[in-house]
Amino acid sequence: MRVCHGLSTVFDDPNLVSCAGLAPVFQLAERAGLQRLVAEHVQLGKPGGVNAHLKVASVVAGMVAGADSIDDMALLRHGALGRLFTGVRAPSTLGTFLRSFTFGHVRQLDAVASRLLINLAGRRRCCPVARSWPMSTSMTRCARPSATQSRAPVAATRACRA
Repeated sequence: MRVCHGLSTVFDDPNLVSCAGLAPVFQLAERAGLQRLVAEHVQLGKPGGVNAHLKVASVVAGMVAGADSIDDMALLRHGALGRLFTGVRAPSTLGTFLRSFTFGHVRQLDAVASRLLINLAGRRRCCPVARSWPMSTSMTRCARPSATQSRAPVAATRACRA
């Protein structure tokens, strides 16, 4: 088998969604309170810091879809993704937003990430033991059960990974 080098692929259908898997991921993020947490905890007083909750959600969506640079964030605006998601920001807007961050703002995002992790763990249905563990949730360290609590039985831990 060989690749046909004379063929070019064009996605010109306005109803085409290249990253349809983002829809359930962002429904989960909305239910866990991603945008609410960002609005509560991230304060950028600089130009480009307005609507941080929408911009953080756009950056997360781009990363989930495989974007690894600011220019790659444009994939969120292709095809019918603009009808599937609202509030998607342009790559240049996201670049300005990200460049306005200082170390303190990164710590604010760390607080959002830890609270989001707690909210996501609370939504788990497969393993009630996981919801009862006090967690160390700083994203700069690995989350783990508190030293004061005994660890869950091995069978319960395996059930959560399934």
